[in-house]
Amino acid sequence: MSTLTLTPGSVTLADLERIYREELPVRVDRSAEASIRQASERVAKAARGVEAVYGVNTGFGKLASVKIAAEDTETLQRNLILSHCCGVGEALDRTTTRLMMVLKLLSLGRGASGVRFEVLQLIEDCLQNGVTPVIPSQGSVGASGDLAPLAHMTAVMIGEGEAVLDGERMPGGKALESAGLSPVVLGPKEGLGLINGTQFSTACALTGLFDAWRLAEATLVTASLSTDAIMGSTAPLLAEIHELRGHRGQIEVARTMRDIMSGSEIRESHREGDTRVQDPYCIRCQPQVAGACVDLMRMAAMTLEVEANAATDNPLVLIDADRIVSGGNFHAEPVAFAADQLALAVAELGAIAQRRVALMVDPTLSFDLPPFLARDPGLNSGMMIAEVTTAALMSENKHLANPCSTDSTPTSANQEDHVSMAAHGARRLGRMNANLSHILGVEILCAVEGIEHRAPLRTSPLLLSVIAKLRAEIPALSEDRYLAPDLETAADLVRSRALVSTVSGEHMIKLGTHHAAA
Repeated sequence: MSTLTLTPGSVTLADLERIYREELPVRVDRSAEASIRQASERVAKAARGVEAVYGVNTGFGKLASVKIAAEDTETLQRNLILSHCCGVGEALDRTTTRLMMVLKLLSLGRGASGVRFEVLQLIEDCLQNGVTPVIPSQGSVGASGDLAPLAHMTAVMIGEGEAVLDGERMPGGKALESAGLSPVVLGPKEGLGLINGTQFSTACALTGLFDAWRLAEATLVTASLSTDAIMGSTAPLLAEIHELRGHRGQIEVARTMRDIMSGSEIRESHREGDTRVQDPYCIRCQPQVAGACVDLMRMAAMTLEVEANAATDNPLVLIDADRIVSGGNFHAEPVAFAADQLALAVAELGAIAQRRVALMVDPTLSFDLPPFLARDPGLNSGMMIAEVTTAALMSENKHLANPCSTDSTPTSANQEDHVSMAAHGARRLGRMNANLSHILGVEILCAVEGIEHRAPLRTSPLLLSVIAKLRAEIPALSEDRYLAPDLETAADLVRSRALVSTVSGEHMIKLGTHHAAA
């Protein structure tokens, strides 16, 4: 597997998604080495001096007034890591953990943390050799950085904690030894530089973004199928309507749905003589709703791309000014806001999709589809309870979408008296995306059943390719059967982009990247 070289300060979302999806090993561009070494030399000088410099020769947090002797600086940093390994809960998944490690590399690579270049090389080697720290997923409030999760990461680097290697969970020191690596002895400020920062929250938010964008793409396919299933109108997709409003996401969603539905016999069959004047909002307003969600996701993406390239620990080494200065870049408020934006978008995509499912199973609204899409209704219940499941998942996501960024609680003896709550704000996105994928999986099952009831009329060529892909995995519902495996398979097809890939290319919306300023 090829190693991806990253230049700190200018890494794109596309790079980060490749790292997440493909688990690529990475290395920091060696052009960053000089500034990294300069900063670490400045910290070493401060450690030998008499002036108190926070985190270099002092205690931490409320203990910052306690001066530490030069001969105790290594012990200070080791104790910091061990004492901060207080995470609880299930372990963060491997791919997100690796992304978190990459983000820490990028932050240290800005040359403002004072961490030696050899420490960065050890992170690179862990990624290259598959040493993945076990990171408990709970315990961070998103300021003063993601202390507990990053401490668990750092513990492995000093030969402590736990790691996974070749699928086996083992002590961190053993994992390093098995991979042919040696633990590092932390120098002045290095422990603090490794655990101060927003990399856990940002990694969770980025994976939430990457997966949510795939689901946003999928909603355009499922909504198009649902529109044909209930013989809905495509007039609300006309370009002129959306250009008059001007929102980019809305314009692109309408264009994508027009492209996907082009050539549908079902649509052409009811252009004339249809007694319905307007479709319900879940059909008619899809560009407005999904488009707004797309725009919100792009706003969050811009924030997260900047954060991924940021130096976020404390204090920071300002080489040009020859100063080590305390600040607050560890406060994850931007990440918390981005996570809340993503949560709102995911919840709304699920809410409108669930209404499309409800529309298709209701014979009073579905324009002559059988009740619950059942063949021989009464004897068969069809998709009756699958729709109820989508309602449960939709409601759960609504609760989860309540903002986390507006919550705060004082910690660390009131020294850290306002915190972002970015960590659990970002972490919930995985659960919300899983719920949304199941809602969309049920929608596509219902929509395809509905379209097949319209035979011999056919949907568009692009949507026929989607149906063929689905039917290769899940047969038609000719009679009631044990449905849970079908729902799981449909959700997997949605999550994996297997269905969207049949209509992607020039037809599909793009997240886009915005190069962060170095």
